Amino acid sequence: MRAPIHAAPLTLRRLTARTPAQADNHTGKGMSSIGIVVPQTLHFATPLPLQSGLSLAGYDLAIETYGTLNAARSNAVLVCHALNASHHVAGVYEHEPKNLGWWDNMVGPGKPLDTDRFFVIGVNNLGSCFGSTGPMSIDPATGLPYGARFPVITVEDWVNAQARVADHLGIERFAAVMGGSLGGMQALAWSIMYPQRVAHCVVIASTPRLSAQNIAFNEVARSAILSDPDFHGGDYYAHGVKPRRGLRVARMIGHITYLSDDDMATKFGRALRRADGALDAYNFNFDVEFEVESYLAVPGR
Repeated sequence: MRAPIHAAPLTLRRLTARTPAQADNHTGKGMSSIGIVVPQTLHFATPLPLQSGLSLAGYDLAIETYGTLNAARSNAVLVCHALNASHHVAGVYEHEPKNLGWWDNMVGPGKPLDTDRFFVIGVNNLGSCFGSTGPMSIDPATGLPYGARFPVITVEDWVNAQARVADHLGIERFAAVMGGSLGGMQALAWSIMYPQRVAHCVVIASTPRLSAQNIAFNEVARSAILSDPDFHGGDYYAHGVKPRRGLRVARMIGHITYLSDDDMATKFGRALRRADGALDAYNFNFDVEFEVESYLAVPGR
């Protein structure tokens, strides 16, 4: 049975990294990186019921933790990731020194999520491609990658899986659950589904539901992937290919939605993309002409 809908308190405040001097006053030392981190993989044998009516018989969740869980287990903060991120929230890997966690500037000693005070947890969502069970995982029933047979996963399913991580770690109540974009939707769901387990809910640039326009943009992105010949109905693993062309267009569409019309006008305007010293004139060919086009080209590569 789902918990009564009584949301946990929403925390609305600006998250700003302290200056080194401010960090010194608070922790006795300046802000520094978490350094080398080691991801963990948790296996859950108990089936996970899904909103679709199906279930996952067994599954893995990749996680990372930063800081120390106190004796009362009351200082845990769950950071939920956005669509293309992962559990790698902060720090670097020993053999991948350039692979910096996506929120490293926010998590660490003396930073807003101060690991001298908080035990921070990042969980890779089910269905992702960064270590948790997803379409590229082996289906025990067939011995082949799930591919298109992997069940549809919802925000509520992610939250229920994360709750099992909390149970595994002995955390009855989070000091905060937070996230941006799709991660913010998970944080909101936590406050509704498990209000008794969340002291504060921090939602950044998110929404409780997609608008009709959001859904329309997503459908165009989906169509780009589905129409790529290399998609093979979702079973491209068996063919040794990836639907890169469809993904490229889908990412370009996504990046249009990440900025408002006003943001794009301020950032790019109608500026032409030209090498230093080149004439500021049209090329009259199929090359990229405008700076805003180059903005879309980067994520599309």
